[in-house]
Amino acid sequence: MSSTKRWLLDARCGMDVDLKIRDGKLSDAAELAALMCELGYETTIAEMESRLISILNDPRYKTLVALNSDKICGMIGTVSASSYLHNDFSGRIIALVVSRELRQRGIGARLIAAAEKNFVQREITRVTLTTRFEREEAHRFYEKVGYARTGFRFAKNLESAPS
Repeated sequence: MSSTKRWLLDARCGMDVDLKIRDGKLSDAAELAALMCELGYETTIAEMESRLISILNDPRYKTLVALNSDKICGMIGTVSASSYLHNDFSGRIIALVVSRELRQRGIGARLIAAAEKNFVQREITRVTLTTRFEREEAHRFYEKVGYARTGFRFAKNLESAPS
């Protein structure tokens, strides 16, 4: 994304906070667990540490955190994968969350832009994401930053295999 497009994106989203974006680290587990809880996924620090150990050691994943005054205020998690449908790799945004008190200030847009830049650096040009039906504000946000509705996601919880 050009610097002009990034500036326009920030202006549209009302960017008014001092923000730094960096790679996520294992030591971010407590703050990331709190953000997952804000997103509606109850997560303990120990659970987030376990997830991060796996994710941070897998080159297909990328975790970026946004910091405002050295405090994590948002995160985006992505993954890249081969596809049965296309010849090239595809990217997927798995998680995006900004702390409640700092929403509507351009942080989500900056995280999306950083993730997209990372995808382009890895020669990934197709990105998908899913969001729950009831998150209408999120739907409007994703459309605002250039994503289009292309289908539905179906989910099913399976029972664990007996040990």
